[in-house]
Amino acid sequence: MKIGIVCYPTFGGSGVVATELGLELSKRGHEIHFITYNQPVRLELLSNHVHYHEVNVPEYPLFHYQPYELALSSKLVDMVKLHGIEILHVHYAIPHAYAAYMAKKILQEDGIYVPIVTTLHGTDITLVGSHPFYKPAVTFSINKSDAVTAVSKSLKEDTLRLFDIKNDIHVVPNFIDLDKYNHGFTDCQRAMMANDDEKIITHISNFREVKRVQDVVSVFYNIQSAMPAKLMLVGEGPERERIECQCKELGILDKVVFFGKSNEIDKILCFSDLFLLPSETESFGLAALEAMASGVPVISSNTGGIPEVNIQGVSGFLSAVGDIDDMTKNALHILSNQSVLETFKQNAKQASLKFDLHSIVPQYETIYADTLTKCLVL
Repeated sequence: MKIGIVCYPTFGGSGVVATELGLELSKRGHEIHFITYNQPVRLELLSNHVHYHEVNVPEYPLFHYQPYELALSSKLVDMVKLHGIEILHVHYAIPHAYAAYMAKKILQEDGIYVPIVTTLHGTDITLVGSHPFYKPAVTFSINKSDAVTAVSKSLKEDTLRLFDIKNDIHVVPNFIDLDKYNHGFTDCQRAMMANDDEKIITHISNFREVKRVQDVVSVFYNIQSAMPAKLMLVGEGPERERIECQCKELGILDKVVFFGKSNEIDKILCFSDLFLLPSETESFGLAALEAMASGVPVISSNTGGIPEVNIQGVSGFLSAVGDIDDMTKNALHILSNQSVLETFKQNAKQASLKFDLHSIVPQYETIYADTLTKCLVL
């Protein structure tokens, strides 16, 4: 198949999953065309099966905000005609599904029919999409898609609760390439991050308020009060300065490492003993899954799709949002006994196996094939 993929080309989960999906599909013989305003951050290799087409938005003084949706729709029309793209897979309802539908209608004027598969990732539904200004457009875009997927059961339920949806929604979870998590790092490299007697606690996010990074620091403060420990914070975002101030006020700044946007996440996770994800909301919890694939147990909130990834009492523990005391208790339960820690590490690795891309990507292939067949019948 010739598949066009539209996504945000950023470090966010939706962009990462969309890129990894396209790369794996290309290895399975499909021709993939990424269509977006920048080359996706994980798209390092272009080949005969993988192409990138940049969406340029001309600057016009007439517009207070430049119309990216119009530019994207026009680019989709041009690329479908030029490359014979058979199906569009768009990640995020707004603006991508909306723009894809406009392109689809334009192409129909020329006798070209291209179906749309829309994947819902989270904030396009729970944050942006539910806003009264955008809700009609989101509802329209989902209902006009030829197939719709959501990355968790929780997100599907939220979508059906918040919008008047007529379409079926297929749950296809996020995934990772487990082959990339067979690390070959040595113990001596761990010494660069912490002393032998120190436990390594890790958090990875975009440091937005919804991630509740202040809770990460509070839980870590309690952990380091009970045992030697270091906190590894990976990511950048609007809460970064506030978190640094919190660490300084608590007197633990020397025990916290701020990595920023690191390219060595695999190495950091490899040597981590515990991962903290106390988010206020998560449609899936991809960061938790990446930690589990590295054999790191997870202490998390019980919100959104996280319980579908982090299994209570098996790969880690779940707590109510903001319950610092319960998260601390659970963290110390895992970290205080080496035998218990090793069991949780093994369980975390085992629980991640169901999300291997080799199991998930074929589900998308089936949806593509079924959608194309259905559209041919119509």
